[in-house]
Amino acid sequence: SALHLFPDSVRLENGSSRCSGRLEVKSNNSWSSVCEDDFDLLDAEVVCRELGCGAPSVLQGALYGEAEAPILTREFLCEGHESVLLDCGSSWRKTKACPPDKAVGLTCSDPATVRLMGSSRCSGELQVKRGREWRAVDAQGFLRTETTFTNVCKNQKCGPHVSLTTKQFPREKPVFQIISLCFHTFPVNIEECAYDDTMSSQTIEITCL
Repeated sequence: SALHLFPDSVRLENGSSRCSGRLEVKSNNSWSSVCEDDFDLLDAEVVCRELGCGAPSVLQGALYGEAEAPILTREFLCEGHESVLLDCGSSWRKTKACPPDKAVGLTCSDPATVRLMGSSRCSGELQVKRGREWRAVDAQGFLRTETTFTNVCKNQKCGPHVSLTTKQFPREKPVFQIISLCFHTFPVNIEECAYDDTMSSQTIEITCL
């Protein structure tokens, strides 16, 4: 059953940035910590995505101090593709007690500028972020080199790139085009490399292992 959360329903406390800290979840208008045993890497992927951060890099109990809020007696059951923790299933924890030093702490990588939107974090349509806007990348003019795709997969903390397809849409949609000078460093400095006066009906899908 889904646990009813509210908008602005997750936060990371006590860390060095909004992308790291002790996880707290808003439930019935109050904040609670989450037990380390009830939270795994798939759940962490969803939280990092919801906060607009990159992929999770560290996940462990008491990393950012002991729990100060009550600890939820819920186990999260995310599949990894959800956009917010609210969309994940959850179940009652079998054992009720969870010591404060088991409150889960999480470090996500820096705010994401590249993502693969699909069935998992490592497979889907290649999208980049400029400012606050995410758009797919135009397939036409995209330099298809092994280095480019390897860099994307590495950026997403996935295995090596295994396949690339061009996705065809019936109608054109707004996309970002990548400036050709940027391909040797893609996806680093993506904000300076994308321009947006482009409509296209073809985008790129990448699958990493």
